[in-house]
Amino acid sequence: MWATGGDPILAYGGLWEGSFGRVASISETLVWATPYILAGLAVGLAFRGGLFNIGAEGQLSVGALVSAWVGFGVSGVPWPLHLLVALAAGALAGAAWAGFAGLLKARTGAHEVITTIMLNYVALLGTGYLLSGLLKDPSPFVVVAQTPKVLESARIPPLVADLRVHWGLIIALALSVGCWWLLFRGTVGFAIRTVGLNSSAARYAGISVGGTVTLTMALSGLLAGLAGAIEVLGVNYYHTPGFSAGYGFDSIAVALLGKSHPLGVIPAAILFGALRAGATRMQFVSQIPIDIISVVQGIILLLVAAEELVRRLYRIGGRPTSTTEGIVAKGWGRAQ
Repeated sequence: MWATGGDPILAYGGLWEGSFGRVASISETLVWATPYILAGLAVGLAFRGGLFNIGAEGQLSVGALVSAWVGFGVSGVPWPLHLLVALAAGALAGAAWAGFAGLLKARTGAHEVITTIMLNYVALLGTGYLLSGLLKDPSPFVVVAQTPKVLESARIPPLVADLRVHWGLIIALALSVGCWWLLFRGTVGFAIRTVGLNSSAARYAGISVGGTVTLTMALSGLLAGLAGAIEVLGVNYYHTPGFSAGYGFDSIAVALLGKSHPLGVIPAAILFGALRAGATRMQFVSQIPIDIISVVQGIILLLVAAEELVRRLYRIGGRPTSTTEGIVAKGWGRAQ
């Protein structure tokens, strides 16, 4: 911040004021944090299964488009049934998008990093094409590429009157608890973690590695697709290219910061949400470019990734004793 000629104290004061200084600021932080929680859960769940789902951005976009289409294209269905159908449609679209990458890995050995990156391009460019043509708002007053607004019956209501924070936050928190139960109390979660740690041991124990890989990617995509659906149905009420502020890519950092733990993702997402919510206020009071927030996020990620290096440099004890906490993804190879 000094390098940009600004006052760091003034900047951080503005950042705090814009993220937690007022009730409206806290609301904005939670609005930003909601998709981060769900997308972070998506990436973290894949990490636990030994997979690197780098395609959350594409799954999020597909989920948002499908939920918007159901939201404005289906009429005569009362709330909340219409809302539930729209949310389910977006989640299932994300699950199908990511599940395809998981199926490719299970059947052909195609690495999920490559396939999900390619599917990102297909999703972002494909949805952009549909938003400019078939699904574009036909109103002559709308010149940008976007869908019509979703009907009132498909919208997520606000959590508090006169604030933008909505019930999608409660859904995200509930799913965090659900993912924790699934991973650490359920048999499906046990299979996911076992395959993530050692696929050979999992196969020896009778676990279907290929089926678990496909299921893990599908569940990961379901969460990412739901993040897009909630963003459309609870905040924007329409889908347009560039609606995501990089939630899918930032969610990798959120998942790493939360140690890929479903409950650890929550404070990490709130931190990233606070940085995003307070960035505008920080720029207003200190004239420091808003892009400095991306630099701060990068520094946070570096410190997390360099945890072991810091421990060695300063000879800090308490080195992790289990390799399970540090696993991110398995190496290149074929899932069997």
